Amino acid sequence: MSMGSNSLHSDSGDYGDHDDGLMVEINMTPLVDVMLVLLVIFLVTLPVIQHAVKLDLPQSSSQPLDHKPVHVQIGIAADGALTWDEKPLTNEELAPRLAAAASQTPQPELQLYADRHVMYEKVADVMSAAQAAGLAKLDFVTTPAAKKP
Repeated sequence: MSMGSNSLHSDSGDYGDHDDGLMVEINMTPLVDVMLVLLVIFLVTLPVIQHAVKLDLPQSSSQPLDHKPVHVQIGIAADGALTWDEKPLTNEELAPRLAAAASQTPQPELQLYADRHVMYEKVADVMSAAQAAGLAKLDFVTTPAAKKP
């Protein structure tokens, strides 16, 4: 028929049917075996080669200090009257007292008790004065609402 025309061995670039082609898949079993052997070797030898530095540390018998932070209570009544730890305070005395509290180490926590009917402007003035004095901790104290039956 035709001269040397064999469709099985044509030079068309299709390498899928040849047995003498390169192997495309990698056999993972030997790789996993080698990794498991290395893992076992490291697990066995790790405690043997562990180097620890032995230190002779000083002994102490002191007890930890139980520091409770000091707090200052500032109250604002409905009419705008101020109190400092439940003692009456004028607006002029507020800034020096806040500055003195801010200079203490550690700084006290400022607990702000404001009546529910006080104008927000008065609360904002006290907060601004505390920030200007350098106080970092300000707590708003409220009373929980009564549970309805």
